[in-house]
Amino acid sequence: MRRFQERDEVDFVVVGSGAAGGVIAKELATAGFSVVVLEQGPWRRNEDFGHDELGTWILGELGPPPERFPQTFRRDEGEEAQVQNTPPPLIYAQGVGGSSVHFTANFWRLRPVDFQERSLLGPISGTGFADWPITYEELEPYYTKVDWEIGVSGVPGPFDPPRSRPYPVPPLPVKSSGVLLERGAERLGWHAQPAPMAILSEPYDGRAGCIHCGFCMAYGCEAGAKSSTLVTSIPRAVASGNCEVRPESTVLRVETNREGRCTGVVYVDTAGTEHRQGARAVVLSANGAETPRLLLLSESSLFPQGLANSSGKVGKYLMCNGQSAAVGIFPDRLNEHKSVQVTRIIHDFYETDPRRGFYGGGGMDGRFTFGPLLFALWGTFPGDPSWGPEYKRFLHQTYTRTMEVAGHTTSLAMESNSISLDPEVRDHWGRPALRMTYRDYPDDLAAMRFFTDRGGGAPGGRRSPPRRRASRGGHLPHRPSPGHLPHGGRPGEFGRGPLPPGTRRPEPVHLRREQHGHLGSGTAHHDHPGAGLPGGGPHGGGGPERRDLTHGDGVPPGPVLPPRRHFPSFPLPGAPMGIGSCQHTIHRHQHHHSWDRDIPPALVVADGASVEF
Repeated sequence: MRRFQERDEVDFVVVGSGAAGGVIAKELATAGFSVVVLEQGPWRRNEDFGHDELGTWILGELGPPPERFPQTFRRDEGEEAQVQNTPPPLIYAQGVGGSSVHFTANFWRLRPVDFQERSLLGPISGTGFADWPITYEELEPYYTKVDWEIGVSGVPGPFDPPRSRPYPVPPLPVKSSGVLLERGAERLGWHAQPAPMAILSEPYDGRAGCIHCGFCMAYGCEAGAKSSTLVTSIPRAVASGNCEVRPESTVLRVETNREGRCTGVVYVDTAGTEHRQGARAVVLSANGAETPRLLLLSESSLFPQGLANSSGKVGKYLMCNGQSAAVGIFPDRLNEHKSVQVTRIIHDFYETDPRRGFYGGGGMDGRFTFGPLLFALWGTFPGDPSWGPEYKRFLHQTYTRTMEVAGHTTSLAMESNSISLDPEVRDHWGRPALRMTYRDYPDDLAAMRFFTDRGGGAPGGRRSPPRRRASRGGHLPHRPSPGHLPHGGRPGEFGRGPLPPGTRRPEPVHLRREQHGHLGSGTAHHDHPGAGLPGGGPHGGGGPERRDLTHGDGVPPGPVLPPRRHFPSFPLPGAPMGIGSCQHTIHRHQHHHSWDRDIPPALVVADGASVEF
């Protein structure tokens, strides 16, 4: 790997190496630019990943250590934010490849309707609901390019948007949950289809296919079959001879000169020694929480509120996709603990239907979340055995017979939901801790309830599940365990009050959330050549699933704050991107029509990382 000296002024410093930063580094380096990637986590290899449930889920070994990097949470500005560590409010991986290393690898595309929902449905009170300034047709070539460049397994389904090429790899083999979902969907008149997954079903581009170990969600892939930037974009960037990756390097601030131009970054290594790397341009791709923090920390006499923040909108309009689940226990063994989490999905309720009485839509998939340890801890409900021989028999009988139908739903942008700097709590390097403020919009909660009800009937083909059902609604804004929520109820205020007969109280589940904050009330590269916004952190977008595929696409400037749909987050390589052009959804609150005047030249916010597993 090429090494640059700190005294060298490279063309680009890229902060973060995940779904956006990894791809951008590869695109720049293979185009001949000199690139230094700064990643605050370690550089793991495939052989470093394993199946340690305790280390991965409980201790959070792939994420920032909470004792060194605490986070705080509050529901609104009237509350005092509290430190929350197990898990923290925002879960994301820390290491080369970012959260593309540990995500489930669902890989849905946005649809044409997602780009014009505001025009079709009208305004939604109290939100920043708006159209995108681009169309699906403009993005489609880049969707296809990223499919083929990283390797995505799948086959088009009945509701898929138009494609210029098929998937490069066939779908993964169907699991029991997929078979049951197909049968139930057929009985109900719905349409199940193979799940598009960023996991290889067979060898592709020098990488091995899936070994079906069952440890995908929240884990790194020891086979290299999961199409993270760790095994796709980063190796190509390094192989170009123009890119150096510096792991365990935490950026403290972006530096600017007297003219307001970005000149480099200051970072610390593991020993706490400060370094400075000069650059002609700086790309921020540290995820939807860390990037706003870095912008806010980079204040100066020219930028007293932080970079790109003359409007005070940096970090606001945070969006998290909704999650719900119905759990069923079947009489026969399903053995869902093996292979990838998801093999079939249902998109019959993807679009908003005004007849439902609320905004929102999404998709469902059949899956199983837990390994044996977590199932033993979190797989029981009140009334189930919890100790002794009966508990052991219960686990033996239910672990291999359980599945869930997960709902992935929309989220609307509200200015009150935000990432900010905690005024009291500091991290290991003395920086203000991340503070998350979040409360669900009522329509988002209604969408979660709707999908929980539909999910309960899907596997068995009837409106009630084969045995028992548990609804686990919401993105879980601050803890996966309802026992730790302020209300003592369901996550995200989901489903307060008594449960209907035959249903179970929600149980602790992993935090499934991708956070995407507003990184500036519009990015003023009209006023400052060189500033742009590729990636996903700066946008809300419409869609109910992962957005690793929808980051980094070039779009014209304009006001846009679409609803949150949870979609794949890889930047689209080859899309119009680079210093001097708007890189992605440059969105503003729709009622705020003045561009920020303080975006420094040579700053690119390329925030595409996601934290949903």
